[in-house]
Amino acid sequence: MPDTAAPTGTIAQQRNADRELNASRLLRASAKHSHDPLTEVDWTAPVDPDHYALPAHRVTLYGTPLWERLDERQRAQLSVHQLASTTAAGIWFELVLMEGLIRHVYANDLTTGHAQYALTEVADECRHSTMFARYITATGYPSARPTRRADRLGRLHFLLNDTTMTFAGAIFVEEFTDAMQREMIRDESLQPLARSVARIHVIEEARHIGYAKPELERRWARMTPVRRAVFRRALALLARQSVAEIVNPRVYALAGLDPTEAARAAAANPHWRQARIDWSRKALDFFTDLGIIAPSTTRHWQRASLLP
Repeated sequence: MPDTAAPTGTIAQQRNADRELNASRLLRASAKHSHDPLTEVDWTAPVDPDHYALPAHRVTLYGTPLWERLDERQRAQLSVHQLASTTAAGIWFELVLMEGLIRHVYANDLTTGHAQYALTEVADECRHSTMFARYITATGYPSARPTRRADRLGRLHFLLNDTTMTFAGAIFVEEFTDAMQREMIRDESLQPLARSVARIHVIEEARHIGYAKPELERRWARMTPVRRAVFRRALALLARQSVAEIVNPRVYALAGLDPTEAARAAAANPHWRQARIDWSRKALDFFTDLGIIAPSTTRHWQRASLLP
């Protein structure tokens, strides 16, 4: 889906100036506050099997009859596997995002701060993906690969090469993850390794959100009404599939549960529905303010349990 032509004259010049000002700020912040998870996280520390990785009420089966069948250690382990599954989905999305950012740089002037920050973000995401993979290995979760459904969606995105969707998807996924991980950081009872990973990710993703939001605002302002209508539906689909990806049914099999039965219980669980609504709120408020979420597409977000 090609973008519409850029505006000309003084409006375009002001937008480019604003773009460069934002990039300069983000580059300075990156120079001061970037982290190396390979040296800053204690990967040698043992993972306590009785430590939750997520708050109990944010585990998909919390409050269900299946939850009551699990002992406390099984519940903690389910939380660890749920976070590992979410982390695996994070690697999938970061690879898609990096590909989109590289294409974005390829189409821009690399002497600009805007393009240089995109490369800085790619470097951040490379470290994050490595960090996530190390976390998955530490927990014993068996795979960092996406589901076949997610793999197909990622390949479709590569074919469409829709940079605007890349930025919108980044905002949704990163705000969703940020809300989840801020809860983890605040809860000192949780697994130290999970909280260390969350802390680094939250610090650096704040800059990525600050890069994507004004870029989406500029691109949305230039869209035709027809393109906006298509974009609204496509983003709702992307968000729904992204959230579906974060809990692979194998997490239930690892807990000794029937994956089909457990997935049904999670889908009907009001506690898990509320978690998704809470973690999506900032992104959806932003999309609503821009006009991306409109009455015509609200039901799609509600069906995905991302809006009340």
